[in-house]
Amino acid sequence: MPFDHLGLDPELLRAVEDEGYTEPTPIQEQAIPLVLRGVDLMARAQTGTGKTAAFALPILQRMKGHANTSFSPARHPIRVLVVTPTRELAIQIHDSFKAYGRHVGLRSTIVYGGVPMGPQEKDLLGGVEVVVATPGRLLDHAGSRTLNLGQVEVLVLDEGDRMLDMGFIDDIRRIIALLPAKRQNLLFSATLDAEVRSLASTFLQRPETIDIEPTIAAAESVEQTAYLVDADRKRELLSYLIRSRDLHQVLVFTRTKQMTRRLAAQLDRGGVEATAIHGDRTQPERERALEMFKSGEVRVLVATDVAARGLDIVDLPVVVNFEIPYDPEDYVHRIGRTGRAGKEGIAISLVAFDEEEQLKGINRLLKRDLPVLQVRGFEVDPSARAVRSSGRGGRGRAPARGRAGGRRGSARSRSRSYSR
Repeated sequence: MPFDHLGLDPELLRAVEDEGYTEPTPIQEQAIPLVLRGVDLMARAQTGTGKTAAFALPILQRMKGHANTSFSPARHPIRVLVVTPTRELAIQIHDSFKAYGRHVGLRSTIVYGGVPMGPQEKDLLGGVEVVVATPGRLLDHAGSRTLNLGQVEVLVLDEGDRMLDMGFIDDIRRIIALLPAKRQNLLFSATLDAEVRSLASTFLQRPETIDIEPTIAAAESVEQTAYLVDADRKRELLSYLIRSRDLHQVLVFTRTKQMTRRLAAQLDRGGVEATAIHGDRTQPERERALEMFKSGEVRVLVATDVAARGLDIVDLPVVVNFEIPYDPEDYVHRIGRTGRAGKEGIAISLVAFDEEEQLKGINRLLKRDLPVLQVRGFEVDPSARAVRSSGRGGRGRAPARGRAGGRRGSARSRSRSYSR
């Protein structure tokens, strides 16, 4: 079904065309007509499925009658509030509202922590119809009376499951208490578990439900490979793969902030330009790291799952699981950032001895076995692995036996099975 069959007005269709989209995604096809009707909505959809457009386009259409050129702030009350858990998500959602609303004329702004409040206060006091915000900074502005939420007509809670994971439930309740009782409510979440449904029950009124099944099978255009390697040689192997395969724009996932910082620094010292993004970095530092990565100033961006949540990097070519996630679905979310829109992508997983159970879980979820390779010079010593599995100690680091050149010639398939 094309976009022009969803009930969108010409101004919105022109913006969609300007962005280069021709066919709606499943979440867009199902959500846009419902949001246009003004009903409450609870929707499950993963990051990267086009869910921002699924709510931004119909909201802009519903609100476009309020667009005006008056200089009076009173003529531009806040009518749409989008609350999202992270600064990066807020930035990207705001960018989407600006892009899709370029022919509509509504004012919008963004408020998030880690930066001075002054410029945000100026925008808010000048009058805007759309506010995209993180919970804490929104409440800061509410407390300082630099915004009035008394005329909000649409509330969007994006990434509801992540809001709960990050401990924002009390903030969400406080925000909802500031809103008028009569409004449209939209909840988008990657999961609709009991906690998310409990949250939904506190503010959604007879909601319609959309449940887009996660795409468990990764895109066919993604080349997925697992490499067996000793844990203490992972960084060395990663550097080798990046250089030997001439990889650029490599998004590397780790489990902890500490590993994120350490790995980025080690790669950079070793001659592979890298930077990191994690929760301890200031907002300007995070934005600078992302810009360096997108522009090609650095080849590698190292991130945790939380810090990378919502990052939208167009045509990302390579994803690396430096540490295998404990939850197999996190693997699918990670590699789902590459190979989008039919483009080719590469997903590399570095698997240590104590991560083989996670690999089996991924294979069960995907209902197929990932190809498992070793690289000459980085082989794992089977006898050392046996010692470790028996609990008798020893790190089992295999001696380097020379690194063969060539992109593919240096890897060989293993016969070991990690199947279901």
